[in-house]
Amino acid sequence: MRHVHFIAIAGTGMGSLAGLLKSRGLEVTGSDSDVYPPMSTALEAWGIPVAKGFRPQNCLERLPDLVVIGNAVRADNPEARAAIEAGLPYLSFPDALYQHAIKGKHSVVVAGTHGKTTTGSIIATLLFETGRDPSMLVGGITANFEGSFRDGAGPDFVVEGDEYDTAFFDKTPKFLHYHARTLVITSVEFDHADIYRDLGQVKDEFRKLVQSMPADGAVIAAVEEPNVADVVAGAPCRVIGYAVDGDGDAEIRARALRASQTGTRFELVRDRRMLARPEAPFHGRHNVANALAAIAVLESRGVPMGEIVAALPRYAGVKRRQEVRGEVDGVTVIDDFAHHPTAVRETLAAMRARYPGRRVIAVFEPRSNTSRRSDFQHDYARAFGDADHVVVAEVQETPIYSATGEVTERFSARRLASDLQAQGGEAVAIDGVDAIVDHLFSVHAPGDVIITLSNGAFGAIWDKLLDRLGAVALETDPV
Repeated sequence: MRHVHFIAIAGTGMGSLAGLLKSRGLEVTGSDSDVYPPMSTALEAWGIPVAKGFRPQNCLERLPDLVVIGNAVRADNPEARAAIEAGLPYLSFPDALYQHAIKGKHSVVVAGTHGKTTTGSIIATLLFETGRDPSMLVGGITANFEGSFRDGAGPDFVVEGDEYDTAFFDKTPKFLHYHARTLVITSVEFDHADIYRDLGQVKDEFRKLVQSMPADGAVIAAVEEPNVADVVAGAPCRVIGYAVDGDGDAEIRARALRASQTGTRFELVRDRRMLARPEAPFHGRHNVANALAAIAVLESRGVPMGEIVAALPRYAGVKRRQEVRGEVDGVTVIDDFAHHPTAVRETLAAMRARYPGRRVIAVFEPRSNTSRRSDFQHDYARAFGDADHVVVAEVQETPIYSATGEVTERFSARRLASDLQAQGGEAVAIDGVDAIVDHLFSVHAPGDVIITLSNGAFGAIWDKLLDRLGAVALETDPV
């Protein structure tokens, strides 16, 4: 195999696999309808040409040895149809990833509604820092590896296992294709309303994943979360539970969390016996839980606890996960990927702990297929309690894809703002990125922490806001 072509290359998983294969010396090309940072800049840096738009000639002018078709591609996509009808070899992204990268390695699959990218990147970092030379592919740009993939010589391959479907020609969840030997389940909640009817259907797919585990495998699970406990019940292999605080059945636990400007210190406990006091370079209970999962994975793979704890402070994070974009005139601008109400709540709680005494302004873009529906309208109203001021981007009336039926009830930004106001909070709904920047500029004050919450590019709102703040700061305080 010399030439691989990716249809819908700009997805985080697709782009990462493209980069991995390119690093092995293969010719890689791709196409997509929309490419934006950080994947656009990564693909450019890797020297991978990307055709804009889907056209048959993208894959027929120079016939590739393999076509990889992403799950964003619909059955009527002209480029995918042309490749299939021409008889070109093709695979879904998960099958291509397994066959050409994971196969032959110990597959460490990180699954769950929240925390997959962060947990996977912590696991890979700890394996690397303890000399295990892992391979990795996650859905974000990691600071430790300056990318979303790593092609190591060690026995472990750490991969983010998504419950979303595989391709238009394969409706099974992606995580079933990676043949996990060590499995992490961080959380199980309702999401992906475009393909799942309800929470019960989501749990059924996680149960299939657990039941696919080999007898000599291990499941690392947040067992004190009710839905997680349900799906791991009756697992055919060892289950190692983890939890933050509490007093349930978890084997490994974090307690006595203490936040500082640089991170979070906690007591690491097993069966009520303290093992260590790690220093984690991040904030939030959810991130401590992610670190616990990573610690349990490494210990299950035979890494001594002392080495694991010593390596944890060297974790440097992932882009778009509590990423500080800049600071101007005392105003800190942060970007985060949170878009599910649970993730929004936990991220804002982490910001409150990280910046005590400072005003937190949350700017939320409901962009994902699920968040643009009314499914979580009430949940969002309870998710912004740690924000002092909330700006909700008004949702554009564009079609919502659904395999579960017509979408008749849509999320309302104005209703969320009204609900937050009724609870005594400051909240507004605003249409357009430029108008949001104008509003933020009009209400900001030195010391504010402004955090944007979106799983998309959000119109480069961070750059626009920092430019606006910076221009005024230069005008009022010239050098």
